[in-house]
Amino acid sequence: MKRHSKRFNAAFKSITPDKEYTIAEAIALVKKHATAKFDESFDISMQLGVDPRKADQVVRGTVALPHGTGKTVRVLVIAKAPLDKEALAAGADYAGFEDYLEKIQGGWTDTDIIIATPDVMGQLGRLGKILGPRGLMPNPKSGTVTTDVAKAVREVKAGKIEFRVDKAGNIHAGIGKASFDPAKLEDNFRTFYASIMRAKPSTAKGKYVKSVHLSSTMGPGVAISETELLTIQG
Repeated sequence: MKRHSKRFNAAFKSITPDKEYTIAEAIALVKKHATAKFDESFDISMQLGVDPRKADQVVRGTVALPHGTGKTVRVLVIAKAPLDKEALAAGADYAGFEDYLEKIQGGWTDTDIIIATPDVMGQLGRLGKILGPRGLMPNPKSGTVTTDVAKAVREVKAGKIEFRVDKAGNIHAGIGKASFDPAKLEDNFRTFYASIMRAKPSTAKGKYVKSVHLSSTMGPGVAISETELLTIQG
């Protein structure tokens, strides 16, 4: 049985069981209890009424958060010259072609996101066993396979994130930091939620969004009112 810290238990006691809060109330509660010695991540968890085992019900996409995530994202661009130089000029941390393929083959994965041009995907695809389990394989649906590498780098650095439903029908994402102003956290929340609504599969039956919770890295989840969520347009 998992044991929680005294701080977690104290925070949990301040949350009314079975109560659903407004977005503003939830943000205030989560911020109040984000008292770790580091700037905790502000996370959203959503339970969706989809069956991810069916290909036409996989909820996946990207969203550019208006205020970013507060996280420093390391970006590697796999591209041939001169696009590798364009990527570096746009803010990529690493860029190159054969040299990085060799590094990855040797086990190097010290990056958060990999962006690649279409012409190198044949070679990069051979490294799927290394990149796939780490969620690093570029994909056209997430905008990480593109000829406009400079634009892709700038978007990722500015706060563009990818989301994908897991096997249990849940989506988790970091939408900011506990140090963010409440208004910025609410903007990010609304933007993220709207993107999930737009990604609703046409084949999904029944209730699409079953529950939404906000939490910090070390804190308990706070449920968001369904009435509040109905005000957000997809």
